[in-house]
Amino acid sequence: MYANPRKTESIRRLGPVDIAALRQAVLRIDEARWDAENADKPNRFEALDRTRHIVFRFVSNFQDWRDSYDRPLWGDWKGLLEPVLAQAVRDYGYKDAAFPRVMLARMAPGGVIKPHRDANPAAKWPHKIHVPLVTNDKVTFFVDGVGYHFPEGEAVEVSNMAVHAVENAGDTDRIHLIFEYYDREQPEPEWLAQLPPRPAMR
Repeated sequence: MYANPRKTESIRRLGPVDIAALRQAVLRIDEARWDAENADKPNRFEALDRTRHIVFRFVSNFQDWRDSYDRPLWGDWKGLLEPVLAQAVRDYGYKDAAFPRVMLARMAPGGVIKPHRDANPAAKWPHKIHVPLVTNDKVTFFVDGVGYHFPEGEAVEVSNMAVHAVENAGDTDRIHLIFEYYDREQPEPEWLAQLPPRPAMR
């Protein structure tokens, strides 16, 4: 199962986006909401360790990125999220595109995401994009052992097919908007039709 040849093999800096309104709203989320949404999240992967998530959209199964669904908070947040998503992907030029996964990821001081590749088939095709909303100078994103710092408000595509990891060595939280993005007009890989069906998660 080869990955999408359009995806970056390391990182691709996409430029600044206006995060002001979204950032303010995210900072108002209380701990009880973070805990409740994280307890109900569909992305339970060991590599994520103690990183907490609020998931707005997600794939219906881990085989196929083409079928996704809105989670309960999407309706309340899409007015804040959609302008940021649109600005982040403006350089791709896709006319018929979709965002199968959209979420917030919150890493506490001292937190880590262990080195891993995104192994499920649904992760192989879409671009994976991060927009830091809250960060500090001691947050490092590693791709194949090379460390990068992503400043607040700069969208960055990262290679989820490479070995990647994150470390927050600072004393404040790191909160990213993370989403996937793909072109519906791009020819689909042959291997997709050969995958066995999987039950939907929703």
